Amino acid sequence: MVRYLFIGAFVCAGLSFSLGVEGQDKTEKKEKTEKAASEKTEKPATDKAADKAAASIWGHIEIKGAYPEATALPGLFGELSESLHDALARFDKAATDDTLQGLILHVNSPHIGWAKLNEFRTAIAKVRKAGKKVFAYFDDGSSMDYLIAASCDEVCMPESGVLMFLGLRAEVSFYKNLFDKLDLKAEMLRVGEYKSAAEPYSRSEMSKEFREEMESVLDSYFSQMKAIVGDARKLTPEQVEAAINAGPFTAVKAKELGMIDRLVYPDELEALVKGDTDKKVKITRKYGKKKLDTDFSGFSGMVKMMDLIMGIETPKRKTTTPKLAVINAIGPIMTGHSSSDMFSGESTIGAETLNKAIRQANEDDSVKAIVLRVDSPGGSALASDLMWRELERVKKPLVVSMGDVAASGGYYISMNAKKIYAEPGTITGSIGVVGGKLATQGLFDKIGINTSIITRGKNAGVMSVTTPFSDTERAAMQALMNDIYKQFTEKAAKGRRMDVVKLEKLARGRIYTGLQAKELGLVDEIGTLADAIAEAKKLAGLDPSDKLEKLELPKPTSPFETLFGSLDPNARIQAANNQWLQSVLGELSPELKQHLGNLTIFTRLAKEPRLVLMPFQIRVK
Repeated sequence: MVRYLFIGAFVCAGLSFSLGVEGQDKTEKKEKTEKAASEKTEKPATDKAADKAAASIWGHIEIKGAYPEATALPGLFGELSESLHDALARFDKAATDDTLQGLILHVNSPHIGWAKLNEFRTAIAKVRKAGKKVFAYFDDGSSMDYLIAASCDEVCMPESGVLMFLGLRAEVSFYKNLFDKLDLKAEMLRVGEYKSAAEPYSRSEMSKEFREEMESVLDSYFSQMKAIVGDARKLTPEQVEAAINAGPFTAVKAKELGMIDRLVYPDELEALVKGDTDKKVKITRKYGKKKLDTDFSGFSGMVKMMDLIMGIETPKRKTTTPKLAVINAIGPIMTGHSSSDMFSGESTIGAETLNKAIRQANEDDSVKAIVLRVDSPGGSALASDLMWRELERVKKPLVVSMGDVAASGGYYISMNAKKIYAEPGTITGSIGVVGGKLATQGLFDKIGINTSIITRGKNAGVMSVTTPFSDTERAAMQALMNDIYKQFTEKAAKGRRMDVVKLEKLARGRIYTGLQAKELGLVDEIGTLADAIAEAKKLAGLDPSDKLEKLELPKPTSPFETLFGSLDPNARIQAANNQWLQSVLGELSPELKQHLGNLTIFTRLAKEPRLVLMPFQIRVK
């Protein structure tokens, strides 16, 4: 109904156009039919096949963007961005394409984490294992660019390029001194000496425990970097570290050190892949990428365009075909419904939305197994536990695949799985609790705002953002968080089939990489999403070769809700103000924008004072 009302507006606005549409459609169809017939007579199919066989065919894939893991939005907005699943499918196609000689990868500063890095490296290895050569090209190479490129047969750069393979650096900003100047008091509580999410707001520098866990994680990542490059370039870990310490390099110097293979410009790539063969080289641009149907001619084309913009899809008929459900838990964990921003790509996991998807998969008799893909730093303790409970009720084989981050609440919702797979660089663990508030009374006093307070009950001010905690309020909040921590560790121990005392020693808010978590027993295996899917099929008693229809859940929010946000007018005003402010700060100072983002923890605390949240992000530049 919405679609036709929308189209009706166009028809009413242009009556003469609508009256001529039917004839226009017929004319266009006739022209297309005649054109297709003439093309068929111009060149027989056998000639085309012969031309194809005589050519050396290469695929060209550009790796750029963020590659979201969640199901893409329906319609135009979903078509404009490429998901991780769709990107990896292009490599799968290349591996099985008998007409393809190899791939040229243009690595163009993708914004990805360690798990997605491993997914791309595994996909490239699959193409190479199929006997096809893979060339990597980038203009300027960051560390992440180079770690992807090193997985290929050859790495190419123009001689004017620069390789910025510089190792790792962690920077954590602390806001206590700022709060002191403003007379703001960060009342932050935590359980677990390594649960450092509170430290940036309550301290002016890292605690001993915070520094210890950060150095441990960076050591693990640094070892992975050296192993990836060393194995690919036939260099010892010491040689790789020496190269890192001597960087950055010009492309010429990088070639001398054996870090790259060739100095070429983009226009020389065709000659490079041609080699000594006499065959004509054909490079298929955007190899394997879904093509958007942009034929919007005629009335039917206008209907199709409206459907595409509005995200209207033809409903799929429910089938009894055996399925494997992949449930995506992507983003911070919150109560209520999930949300997403089509412009920033940021999304949240709402307990109501995810639990509905879990129930759908659990109650569908055609679904034989479930894989939960987790890429979340955590969030609301309540929402995490509600999701945990719904997953506990699942009677089918349940396997978790951890993405870039599955920490704190992200680990909480993973604990009921039969098996947990992590990527080597997944950030996980962070089993701990943080809570508190930002008290504004000191700032209000400075600027002349007086607040009169009347209370009944000793702890009535626990949720007030005006005054700090009283002694009894602090004690009550700490006792509450201790209880939540006890629940967290006991459920984790049960899920991992581990003694509670042993599990608690691994908890205390400490984070680990996937490799570290595997050694400690916090995850079962190191592997990709495809590995987790294969294990789920095995647990369901299916053969690895059995074909299952993939059911992706939850379904994405409508483009209109994504575009215009929540229907709650207050939420929409707040979101618009935040977006405007961050946009202005981003233009003035990207660092200031980042600091503003770091302070959003207080907006979450105002709604949910008990968080199971990871304290920071680690990205390779």
